[in-house]
Amino acid sequence: MRRGPLQAGEKVQFTDRRNKKITDQLVPGGSTQTEHGLILHDDVIGSTEGVVVTTVTAKCEAQINQLHPERDASKPWKAARAIGGWQYAVMRPRLADYVLSMPRGAQIMYPKDIAQVIQLGDIRTGHRVLESGAGSGAMSLNLLDAVGEGGRLTTIEMRPDFARVAEANATVYYGRRPEWWDLRTGDFDSVAAELPEHHYDRIMLDMLDPWNRLEQAYRVIAPGGVLVAYITTTTQMSRMVEALRESGVWTEPAVQETLERSWKAQGLAVRPDHQMIGHTGFLVVSRAMAEGFTALKKRERATKDTVTDVDELTAEEREAQLEDLELRDISDRKLRKVLRDLDRMVDALES
Repeated sequence: MRRGPLQAGEKVQFTDRRNKKITDQLVPGGSTQTEHGLILHDDVIGSTEGVVVTTVTAKCEAQINQLHPERDASKPWKAARAIGGWQYAVMRPRLADYVLSMPRGAQIMYPKDIAQVIQLGDIRTGHRVLESGAGSGAMSLNLLDAVGEGGRLTTIEMRPDFARVAEANATVYYGRRPEWWDLRTGDFDSVAAELPEHHYDRIMLDMLDPWNRLEQAYRVIAPGGVLVAYITTTTQMSRMVEALRESGVWTEPAVQETLERSWKAQGLAVRPDHQMIGHTGFLVVSRAMAEGFTALKKRERATKDTVTDVDELTAEEREAQLEDLELRDISDRKLRKVLRDLDRMVDALES
């Protein structure tokens, strides 16, 4: 964690009175373009967090198309961007702010999902964590923070270019490459085969087919270790859950999603915002059994038959199918009561 005066090379966040945020890296002699002029970095370097800086007037020519100025003749906002005198508060970005603003190659996980991974995965200081799928480094950064320098994060990324993006984002965030991060490239099974058995306390999988990686995941995780898989679609989630159950070495999986809604609170106008972050993905959480022990299971299980047309079944087969699906048919007694209530309502209308 950085403290003290803001230094060149650091990322800072500029926030105006309308709560519009701009994140940029401080460079000696550099500037940040805003809608209301330029923020000069030399005015920020050496100051503390919480100061307010004022934009200066930019050259209008910088806003106008040099080759075809006529194209911008009817765009007064072009010149308006050059006007200074707008104030911005200066802060170091939170990790969530940094993740949302950092350069990315692959789609990142939202902070709401990352927070649940850390909490439900019980990822704490000193843990040894295995991660598959670095992407742009959003999850990796949070895992690095969670385990701390006393822990160890091993990340397996299939694509070398994505690994470079994640590594660069982590380096800029920490000001150096984290020494407690082992970033490897290759497919999960091949790289995991080289890792020691039962070495990792936690495993985080963010990939298209995590159900195909459970064998190696079980080999390298310690008994009682927590496995968390981030999956975006219902079909993927279903396959992952069934694969965990069929393996017999993982506890009954828990599945959840998180929805995020912000609120407006201004005077008497206290209401939820019109927009919210809805479904982004599912988290599937399970724990590893000790070798030689089988996971305990519920007796009732949903049917696996997803193709048979219920209309083609006999009455007995249909009843059994409904029971497997845990659907309750209405009883004759209940149906008679419903009809009596409806008859009474119809009679009331006629009278």
